[in-house]
Amino acid sequence: MRTCVSSFVAVLLSWSIASNLSAGELTETEAIRALEKAVHFFRNEVSAQGGYLWRCSADLSKREGEGRAGPLTAWVQPPGTPTVGDGYLVAYRLSGRSFLLDAARETGLALVRGQLRSGGWDYRIEFDPKQRKRYAYRVDGESAGRRNVSTLDDDNTQSAIRFLMHLDEALGFRDAEIHEAVQYALDSLVKVQYPNGAWPQRFTEPPDPKRFPVKRASYPKSWSRTWPHKNYASYYTFNDNTIADVIRTLLEAAEIYKDGRYLAAARKGGDFILLAQMPDPQPAWAQQYDADMHPAWARKFEPPAITGGESQGVMRILMTLYQHTADRKYLEPIPRALDYLKRSLRPDGRLARFYELRTNRPLYFTKDYQLTYSDADMPTHYAFVVPSTLDRIASQYEALLKTPRSELKPSRRRARPVRWSRSLEKQARSVVAAMDGRGAWVESGTAPPIRPSV
Repeated sequence: MRTCVSSFVAVLLSWSIASNLSAGELTETEAIRALEKAVHFFRNEVSAQGGYLWRCSADLSKREGEGRAGPLTAWVQPPGTPTVGDGYLVAYRLSGRSFLLDAARETGLALVRGQLRSGGWDYRIEFDPKQRKRYAYRVDGESAGRRNVSTLDDDNTQSAIRFLMHLDEALGFRDAEIHEAVQYALDSLVKVQYPNGAWPQRFTEPPDPKRFPVKRASYPKSWSRTWPHKNYASYYTFNDNTIADVIRTLLEAAEIYKDGRYLAAARKGGDFILLAQMPDPQPAWAQQYDADMHPAWARKFEPPAITGGESQGVMRILMTLYQHTADRKYLEPIPRALDYLKRSLRPDGRLARFYELRTNRPLYFTKDYQLTYSDADMPTHYAFVVPSTLDRIASQYEALLKTPRSELKPSRRRARPVRWSRSLEKQARSVVAAMDGRGAWVESGTAPPIRPSV
């Protein structure tokens, strides 16, 4: 199967052409025409009512996100709809062309139609009337269905909120539909935060505080070596950087809307990270914790363990919190965690995703999902061994210690044109030349199979 390059990539590549050329064989007019052609194709032929997927066959007959999708299905989970919308916005900011803002707004309205009553988003949005009946979409009112689970996994709801915030800002906060959806989503994030500052992987309503006492992380007396088949959606979740992505979203919301509630919620999330750091001998973090603040099972290949993967993301978001607040308490856990993780490196210089509680032995799984200490027979759909960025984290930490507090707060990154060069002009010409008659880019080859649900 030949797969269409996502519209995000198409727009971004075309934007590079339009924004950076000042000389050479390809004129700015030609670049803008190519950009218009691509956006027209993706809006009118590829999108599902303004929403997007991950990939499709060149003839558009097969469409996929993380799972198979029909012609009226859009995907939220990156690199889906919010990623494409942000691509349109980047192109608009750099070129000032109104058709790009129109495309971004269309994508934003697709997300509005997919927002659940719980405040966030499922992985997918269904626009087919029959399929929509299953979901509690806010815009459908009394006719909405019952499926009302918002997910924070894989930067799903967070990415949707961030794009809608960017769009709201680009529209001058004057588009009532977009603005109201953003405010509802952000308010929901604040409401579903646990008393200890954490967030779950998924939510439908605010938690009952009595069920979630504020405790420090600790080791369980024992833990099952076999998967218990428990629902883990309510667990305090670092897995796939869930909490880090929520904090990052709230920090940006505080800056855009000048609302102290969002900064307070982000800081409270940082306070949870401090509570969640495990005591010696493994002062890092687990992927998820139960209400007793013990590392806990999630999926059948995610055991109670210290994680070499998400712990690195936790340290990065702690440094981000410090940049925004100048509060040294967010830096305090980092040296101990760094020292521990450096001692835990594998012989190949990488980290195991999981380290056994207390013993610190790396844990892996066999292809039939048996827990093991050997990495000889691992499944390939999941990263049980992860790269180490510890040296980079250590360098950033040391730099922050030396930075005057008055210079700490990071400015929001805005895409800016880079200087024109011969190599860039050559690359731009090759991008335009690779576009087919419809305005699409295609990749030759067979698309990899969809990962099984496990």
